[in-house]
Amino acid sequence: MKNTVKMEFLSVPDNVGLARVAIAAIAGQAPFSLSEIDEIKVAVSEAVSNAIIHGYHSRPDGWISMTAILDKQGLNVIIEDFGAGIADIEQARQPSYSSDPERMGLGFVFMESFMHELHVESTVGKGTRVEMQRFSRIQGELSRDVQ
Repeated sequence: MKNTVKMEFLSVPDNVGLARVAIAAIAGQAPFSLSEIDEIKVAVSEAVSNAIIHGYHSRPDGWISMTAILDKQGLNVIIEDFGAGIADIEQARQPSYSSDPERMGLGFVFMESFMHELHVESTVGKGTRVEMQRFSRIQGELSRDVQ
């Protein structure tokens, strides 16, 4: 089974919860454990929160796109905003770095630790694309249940 879901929503803080519920429903179609699904939800929450807080500077009128692709390898999630962009991605990925002094700056750290792969592309003034992949594993081997 291959399944792809794409949704778009406004940069409203309540939509972080919407993204968490949606990704949990999609991830639940694969042989992920409950703790793995919780980790995926945290990673998605961080990506969506970053788009709202940093991409749109907490303005509620920006659009965020979330695409989830489930296949035999696992789950691929793409979170994309069309906001401010990131000037220095490597700096932004450092623990405790934040462009907002009120924030702890651990979003990318959580995404990186809870997902198997993380790729970030960004253009200042045009937005940011975060792509994360979580492989489906049963007893250390790739699942053959999800095709």
